Amino acid sequence: MSIGSVELQQSTIVRYAKELHLPTVCAQFARLAEEAAKQGQSQLSYLETLLEAEVEERAHNAIARRIVDAHFPTVKTLEEFEFEKAPMVPVALIRNLADGEYIKRSEPIIFIGDTGTGKTHLAIGLAVAACRQRRRVRFATAAALVNDLTEAKNKSELNRITSRWTRYELIVIDEMGYVGVPESAAELLFQVISGRAERAAVILTTNLPFSEWTTMFPNARLCKAMLDRLTDQAHIIETGKDSYRFRRTMEKRKGCQK
Repeated sequence: MSIGSVELQQSTIVRYAKELHLPTVCAQFARLAEEAAKQGQSQLSYLETLLEAEVEERAHNAIARRIVDAHFPTVKTLEEFEFEKAPMVPVALIRNLADGEYIKRSEPIIFIGDTGTGKTHLAIGLAVAACRQRRRVRFATAAALVNDLTEAKNKSELNRITSRWTRYELIVIDEMGYVGVPESAAELLFQVISGRAERAAVILTTNLPFSEWTTMFPNARLCKAMLDRLTDQAHIIETGKDSYRFRRTMEKRKGCQK
């Protein structure tokens, strides 16, 4: 086949691939065809390799979109967490939870511990694992979620926003207890949590033991109802008081001084 004929054929393949929305086929068909010819692959083997590349790229892009849509402040994975420096964290349980079965069973996960003990990292790590399983995930600090709900109420959009927060397969509420919540805002937060109870999973991080939640939610009845919804069938994981983050920083400084 002449060079002109090959170029015409390639341009036609590019056009077809674009019309069929196959960007990886469009980008890689020529290179993979050349490799297949060198390796003496059959036509079916070449086609399988080409389509496999398309599927893998789509899967990669789908996961990347899930992670972007989750609005993580920073992407942290369980693989990056230094479990040996956080002895209170139950490694086997965390790795078991990463398979996502708790999401299917709509079981909450609550991380309780002092600042710097790895709560947010673990919560985001589990949520990233859920994104890799193509689940719809959303992250927010408790303060940001309350602000979102309060603003929606002021704009008469509360039902729409509450419904949106209820539809995610997994939500992460970070830093519960760092800021006091007015009663009117606490009621809005309760709507989201009660709307997901036994229907969809929640991961929550807090620095307050449950006995001190009334400092965050002064209405004792509402506080009790909130805890009742959150702790039912929950995985409650204590991360301790010894700052994992501070210890890691000090170890790095010692390493630099040697």
